[in-house]
Amino acid sequence: MSQPRSRHVLNAEHQVVEAALDAQEQGDLAGAERLYRALIEADDRNGIAHNNLANLLRTSGRFTDAVDHYRRALEWMPDSAPIRANLADTLESIQQYEAAEAEYRRALELDPACAEARYNYGLLLLAAGRYAEGWAYYEARSQVFREHGALPFARWNGEDLRGKTLLLLPEQGYGDTIQFVRYVSLLKARGLAKLSVICKPALVPLLRTVQGIDALITDPQGLQVHDYWDSLLSLPCRFGTTPESIPAQIPYVGVFTNRLETWRTRLPAHGIRVGLVWQGNPEHDNDAERSLPHFSALRPLWSVQGVSFISLQVGGAEAEVQECADEQPVVCLGDEIRDFGDTAAIVGQLNLIICVDTAVAHLAGALGVACWLMLPRRGVDWRWHRTGVQSPWYPKAMYLFRQREAGWQGMIGEVRDALTDIVRERQA
Repeated sequence: MSQPRSRHVLNAEHQVVEAALDAQEQGDLAGAERLYRALIEADDRNGIAHNNLANLLRTSGRFTDAVDHYRRALEWMPDSAPIRANLADTLESIQQYEAAEAEYRRALELDPACAEARYNYGLLLLAAGRYAEGWAYYEARSQVFREHGALPFARWNGEDLRGKTLLLLPEQGYGDTIQFVRYVSLLKARGLAKLSVICKPALVPLLRTVQGIDALITDPQGLQVHDYWDSLLSLPCRFGTTPESIPAQIPYVGVFTNRLETWRTRLPAHGIRVGLVWQGNPEHDNDAERSLPHFSALRPLWSVQGVSFISLQVGGAEAEVQECADEQPVVCLGDEIRDFGDTAAIVGQLNLIICVDTAVAHLAGALGVACWLMLPRRGVDWRWHRTGVQSPWYPKAMYLFRQREAGWQGMIGEVRDALTDIVRERQA
């Protein structure tokens, strides 16, 4: 039988753990790892050291090693819901979905109120297309992210809306608003007297084209009391959405004529017009996986003749195009785009969009413009599911290219071949 550790030993271990955490915060991951491993070498029963080392390994992308140390931690701390939730998330990262689900369920048995476990379990279910089970768990995101403050009126939970007023709040990114604003028509069909939507100014010109929105609010100071409020991302849960019942009357956004005319003369007159977006929001948790490292990664596409490429990239990355200007001339419009009204006016006049997982993909889908979406191998967002080449959210316009191996080269080769086929069909 092992002997209990003395208080002196426990205090010394605690100090080492604190030093390792400080090293992590300062970016010294190697130093933190050495400290954790020293603790484990001194006493393999140290569950906290195993867990913290596993967290570090997971952050570094060493998922298999992380799983081993989470399991070692659970040998000594079997009733820890957070450790089981961490293990579940890591198992999901290496596509061990059944094992991940079992660990999420065990974590929630231990602590039903663990919001992060509920939320991540919801993501696992939604990614598997199990919407009927997943939406209720997905609601835990409000406790995880706390994007919405308190409002002085009730949240809508399915009550009769005839003659009532409802305020919809956004969450997360621009693409989420574009994706879920489709539910406006279902809400108005319930007899709402007024439907208001809070949004960022960049979305106003686009959302003005959505039938059923009575007011767009960009300044919270101008917010008026409504009968109810709800989040756009909670509407699928309220309507009991399944993959088969997604409201997909596309297009559900439009473009103003004056915007179309403004951009028409800027677009190439010949060839298949293909819009490009290769980087998303750099602040996104999975941006390192979902964005291309550089515009030059698209170089295989330049071999396809009969195509005019247009950059829709905003945020400064468009400067990368100049480094490849000698190989492929690209019409750069991204730096001139003011808002999503401009982007919609350009996208609406293109034949195809090729992009990574960012808001432009949702915009193209909502407009009904053909979009080839390039998805990473790890961290694919739940809405694109785990398999398949089509999306029930944008059933006709979107085609999903999925990374089968590390790096983008193989996938971009597939995109090039598909684009070549399109050109050949058009010429034939």
